[in-house]
Amino acid sequence: MELTRLSSRFPAASMYLSQILLIERDYGTVSNTRLSKRLKVSKPAVTQSVKRLIKLELLSQDPYGTIKLTPEGRSIAEQVIIRHYLIEHLLIEKLGYPWDKTDEEALLLQGVMSRHLTEHLNETFDHPDRCPHGNPFPGSPAEHELLCAPRLDTMKPGSTVTLIRITEEGEDLEGLLKFCNTHNLRPGRTFTIEDLSETAAAVSCSDTQSTLEIPLIYAQHLCISPEKQ
Repeated sequence: MELTRLSSRFPAASMYLSQILLIERDYGTVSNTRLSKRLKVSKPAVTQSVKRLIKLELLSQDPYGTIKLTPEGRSIAEQVIIRHYLIEHLLIEKLGYPWDKTDEEALLLQGVMSRHLTEHLNETFDHPDRCPHGNPFPGSPAEHELLCAPRLDTMKPGSTVTLIRITEEGEDLEGLLKFCNTHNLRPGRTFTIEDLSETAAAVSCSDTQSTLEIPLIYAQHLCISPEKQ
């Protein structure tokens, strides 16, 4: 089924399918409860939508409640994610749109962008392997490295690390992207972990000669690459 046709029939389908894939690749399994929390909708609403997508043969659900994408459902989910990430590149790199606001705009456009424009943007941006926030395109060579990267809150003080990804779940966390944008915490930024407490990670950035306290609830969603010794 064409994504644009599906979106006209069931506008929320692209959001459900893409979020199911994103949860699956970070956590392995998807349940109604986890999907409800991610989408910020009620469990009955999720149950109803999942049943509708099952009827369209885009999802299946086992007796234990685990939600799985069918091959067609997975293909559509991947299309949605790719379009979302390309829209973010367009907004930032060509239109100068604020880095911390592109995710919400891309959510509005991801289900209606044509295949032709998707292909054009992919060529224009030289087939990127990740979004501006560091999340990998489905099937890209960088996917395994980015998804398996350790989180900032798991590292020991004294470690020098480079930020490589802000998780999709983190992007949904109120205030995280704005905090990162304000303090220039974008993929590629290197810093040293000075201290880890129950509430924050204190990091020092050599280029600013300053120390920044990152709330632990944010640090849990910052994926880093440790500096090789």
